[in-house]
Amino acid sequence: MDADLVDWELAVTTAKKLVRPGPQITREQAADVVAELRRLAVEAERHVEDYTHLSPAGRPTPINVVDRPEWVRSNVAGLRVLTTPLLAKLSDQERGRFSAAVGRRVTGVQLGTALAYLAGKVLGQFEVFLPPEEYLTGAPEGAGGSAAATGRLSLVAPNIAHAEATMGVVPRDFRMWVCLHEQTHRSQFTAVPWLRGHLESEISAFVQATDLDPDVLADRVRSAVTAVRGAVFDRGPDSPSVVEALQTPAQRAVLDRLQALMTLLEGHADQVMDAVGPRVVPTVADIRSKFEGRRDGGSPIDRFVRRLLGLDLKMQQYRQGGAFVRAVVSEAGVGGFNVVWESPTTLPTRAELTDPTAWMQRVLGSRPSISA
Repeated sequence: MDADLVDWELAVTTAKKLVRPGPQITREQAADVVAELRRLAVEAERHVEDYTHLSPAGRPTPINVVDRPEWVRSNVAGLRVLTTPLLAKLSDQERGRFSAAVGRRVTGVQLGTALAYLAGKVLGQFEVFLPPEEYLTGAPEGAGGSAAATGRLSLVAPNIAHAEATMGVVPRDFRMWVCLHEQTHRSQFTAVPWLRGHLESEISAFVQATDLDPDVLADRVRSAVTAVRGAVFDRGPDSPSVVEALQTPAQRAVLDRLQALMTLLEGHADQVMDAVGPRVVPTVADIRSKFEGRRDGGSPIDRFVRRLLGLDLKMQQYRQGGAFVRAVVSEAGVGGFNVVWESPTTLPTRAELTDPTAWMQRVLGSRPSISA
């Protein structure tokens, strides 16, 4: 019996077959996009550090500019790393029962289909979890970069080129704007020593709360079917996604903390983009206006898939997290906001994300005013 619960190779193969080709540009144009993204990513790192006062420790993490198939490969590798604690939890017998109930190949095809969709949407990301061999080399063969134990920044060149063309924005400005966002994520994980370990511990807690009994799983799948119906008939913003419907009550408690953390990280990156933007992105106001329309728009099928995969949650995270960070920075300055990075206990709860004053009273209440 295969030890994995997912046919990872099939997931990669499926995604690469289904992923749409990038925009039709010449080889020279593509090379120019890649070269400028590399240059702007390095420049953006300095702008982010100057504003946030977050100084990365240790060796610099790699910067990769990738195409859609490489994004798929890299994310499947990362997902495989994340399933390791789940495999460790299961006995051989339980693993066999689960595989029989779900099916490795079916799961591989489903994962590949979802990744094919996402591969055409993602502009960039900071990859926190990498396979051990990529920690040693720092990047896949031929991609360049130095070794790093804290992750890797990836920019998806065809998606950035497609987005800037369809929105009609200034290419150089949009590329810098995206780089500011992704470099903020990079700074979060390279300058806050405990953050990666904290994220790992929360994921571990999520795994420990997972009930993989096939009968229980069947009940969760039935709930997922209900969620699909809700997405099809658009029952409103409170209808659960499939991701939410497959969770147990114990998992939802852990997920609340994970969602609060991810909302903070996304909101902080969004706030930094706009705070730094006016100095280094002349057309930032136009980009923000058009990009917000892009987030909200899309065809009915596109909106359905986003809902099905729980991606609408990420859009809410940008807005809610950004509002929290802007409120704290406005009141306490960047220095006051940076207290959030002191320890897991200074992170905002989900309730505090909608009530920045409550976070400031709890965390900053007894401290002198900080505005730097």
